[in-house]
Formats: sequence, C-alpha cells, structure tokens
Amino acid sequence: MRENYRITFFTRASIAAVMLAGLPALAQQQHDTELSKVVRLNRAPVNNEVLKVTLPRPAVTRLSNGLTVLVLEQHKLPTVNIVLQIGTGDMSDPKDLPGLAGFTADMLREGTTHRTSAQLAADVDRLGATLNCDSNFGSTVSTVNASGLSNSTAQIMDLIADVVLNPTFPADELEKYKARQLADLEQERSEPRELADERFHQALYGDFPAAVTMPTPDSIKAATVERLKEFHDRYYVPSNTILAVSGDVKADEFIELGRKTFGDWHGQPVPKTDWNRLPPPAPSKIYLVDRPDSVQTNIVAGDYGARRTDPDYIALVVMNRIVGGGPQARLFLNLREAHGYTYGAYSRVGDDQYREAWVANTEVRNAVTDGSMQQLMYELKRIRDEKVPDSELNDARHSIVASFALSLEQTQQLLSRWILVQEYGLPMDYWDHYPAEVAQMSADAVQAAARKYVDIDHLQIVCVGDPKQPGNDQKQPVLDVLKKYGTVEVYDSNGKRED
Repeated sequence: MRENYRITFFTRASIAAVMLAGLPALAQQQHDTELSKVVRLNRAPVNNEVLKVTLPRPAVTRLSNGLTVLVLEQHKLPTVNIVLQIGTGDMSDPKDLPGLAGFTADMLREGTTHRTSAQLAADVDRLGATLNCDSNFGSTVSTVNASGLSNSTAQIMDLIADVVLNPTFPADELEKYKARQLADLEQERSEPRELADERFHQALYGDFPAAVTMPTPDSIKAATVERLKEFHDRYYVPSNTILAVSGDVKADEFIELGRKTFGDWHGQPVPKTDWNRLPPPAPSKIYLVDRPDSVQTNIVAGDYGARRTDPDYIALVVMNRIVGGGPQARLFLNLREAHGYTYGAYSRVGDDQYREAWVANTEVRNAVTDGSMQQLMYELKRIRDEKVPDSELNDARHSIVASFALSLEQTQQLLSRWILVQEYGLPMDYWDHYPAEVAQMSADAVQAAARKYVDIDHLQIVCVGDPKQPGNDQKQPVLDVLKKYGTVEVYDSNGKRED
C-alpha cells in the first residue's frame, strides 16, 4: 500500500522482470539472416493480472483571473516541484520570426524590474533551488520549472512570479543571448540529426507551424526587446496558464499563496488555435540531404501520428513499442542484432494537441544504406500486413504498463500527468484506466493502427549523408541506392534544393 495511491500489480522485482522479458526472438521470414539470437527463457516471474491503480487526486481551482491552480500533495519528502505552464510555444511563432517563443522563455531569467540576471541567479542559489524557463520547437507550451525545499515555497513562488510578470528583456543581455544563439545554430546545422529532423518536418507538415524546427540567422538577428515584450504580453496571461505544484504542501495553503502571488495578474484571453488544420498527406518521397564526407547515412521515416485524445492513440503506443520502442523492439533486433548495421534503431510517437509525427530513425554506415533501407521498409510493411503474435503483443503491453508503474514513483512524472489531464480536458480517472486499456489492446487494434499511421503511400523518408559514397556491396552511390526505393530530391545542408 502506497502513501497516496495503491498498486496491486507488479512489485519492483516483477516490474524489472517484465522489462527484461520484452526481448522476444522474432523469426526472419523473408531473409536468410536470422533476425535475432536473443533467446526467451520464460523464467521471469511475471504477474499477468491487470495493474489496478488509483492515482492521488490533485486539488484543482480556477482563480477569478482565469489562472488554473493544481496542487498534488506528496508529503514523503520536504520538497516541492512547481510548474507554470503557459499555453503557447514555438508553434505560435510569427512566420517572420521563428524561435520567438523560445527567445522569450530563455530571456525571462535575464532580468526583471526587481532583479538583474546576477541577482536572480544568486537568489536561486541562496535557496538551494532550481529555476528554468524554456519553450521548444514543435511544442504548444512554454514552461517555467522550479524546485526546492518546501519551507522555501513562498520565496520560490516569488521568483517565479518575478520572471513571469516582470521581465524587462535587457538589451545588453539580449545581444549576448543572440550571439550565443547564432553560434549554437551554426553547430546545429552541422549535426546530421538536426538536418534530418528539419527536412523531415518540412516534408511532412508543409506550411503548418510544426514544419519549423530551428530558428534562422535572420530571425535571431531580428529579435528585439520590443518583439519579445509584445509576444510576452500577448501570450503570458493567466487564462492561458496552469500553475501546478507537487510535494510537501497543503492544497488550501498553496492555493491561497497562488492567489496572493498571481491574483493581480491580468491580460486579454488568447484565442484558441485550431491544431487540426494539417495539410493533406503528401505522396511518399525520399529526401536526401547532401552532407559531404559523411561516414554515415541518417535515416528518418514517418507520417502523421495521433493526438492523445484520439480513440486509437493507445493502439498506436502499443504498435510503436513493438516496432521501435526500445532495444526489445523489431527495428533494434533486426538492424542491430541480426544485421549489425547500426548501434540502434528506434521509433517514437508524440502526444501533443496536434498530430505529432510517428517516426522511425536509425544511423548506419554508408556501405549498408541499401540493406538498412530494405530492412526498415520490411519492418514497416510487416507491422501493417501481419498480425502481431500473442507473445510479442503481450510483451509490449507488459512493458508499457511496467514503465507506467515505475513512473508513479516520481513526483514530477505524476505532476506532469495531471497537467496533461487539465491541458487536454481528459477525465479525472484517465490514468486509473490507462493500464487496463493498454493490457486489453488487441492484435486487431494494433494492426488497424499500423495500417492507418504507417501509411506506406504517404511515408516521408529523409536521409542525411554523402550522395557519392558507396551505399552497398556493389559500390552503388548512396543517391542511386535510394532511387530504388522511390522518388528522390536532393538538398544541401542549408535547405536549398540541388537538383
């Protein structure tokens, strides 16, 4: 029995056993190479009962100014974790200034009407606390995160309020920040993963905001104190914000502290954004980003995924775990264990308010680009065309539920789950039913999700590498190898088309 919630399935030992048990031996049906030498011993003491969990309920209040306050009491340790989540991120950037939301969040700590940047840092250190502000490309939110001892809760809240309500975006600090950003951008544009991510999102999302994955030199240079203030005043308003805390606090006391600290905060409501206006899926195409002298080919392939609120989201999560959700999944066992093409091959699925991509990725030696593409496409077609065997499906479901159970040990994870419930308007018992929904997911549902989201006819594939390097045993150049798998467009590392 836990202090604030109960788990009646999986001891810590059996959770670990379930995670280790997710290493199935999959037969390679189409090729001579044995898919994996991983052997299932069936010795893990796995409890097959469904996880039953009742998460501790937070106290949720909406202040008169529209600010949502969420309090999750956890009294095991004398600490607090506080999150202020603003419902805007780089998805809300103006087209002429990509990165503005991130610039604004990053600059919150660089000076307020009450403290300089140095004074803010000194006050955080004095409290033994942390204070971070960020907004990432592809995100619909910006966050201010703070943590510290519970007896410093009021002082930490004062620091949060100062950076959120009173930022001045000092011109001298902004110039230093822009210089760092330009240097960081130059580094990013040399990284194959960043180049692959950029081209993939542009191919998939077109003119939708998620197509943008990094700022430009021009947008960094164009960032001014006035533009940051304008963005802040428009989006940093209480009706667009969730204030959440977990830890050693009492709900009524923290709500009163939130009212005292943020009660005078006002602003015009932010119009709701329609995140459903995605461009129609484009026909499948291969994009090759020319990176001269690259010794590897970075491969990314994917299509639109599902939103957390979509009815088949959990089926997609289970499908993803089977295909590429870890070292026990098919891509890893095939491309690494069976063929030795790579150190790792994975897939992932997002859960934002828009349809984040379902995407598979790997990095392989130039000479095995052909074989890697062949095996990648084989696995993507197999998950669509064949029902998942019961043993493999059971392993995936157990693995997801085990990971969920372990996450309940972490106060910050619990808080994030409740923020998500508020943000998406999910029912308060959503997480109570989540393990059972995973455990009951059928092979038919997983295959239906695969056929919907692993859309071969609209799959967007991006490769970053040297087009002239041999891509197979026959010494065919990488460019010619890729043409065997579809129409190819070539771009340079600055995003300009070459052919």
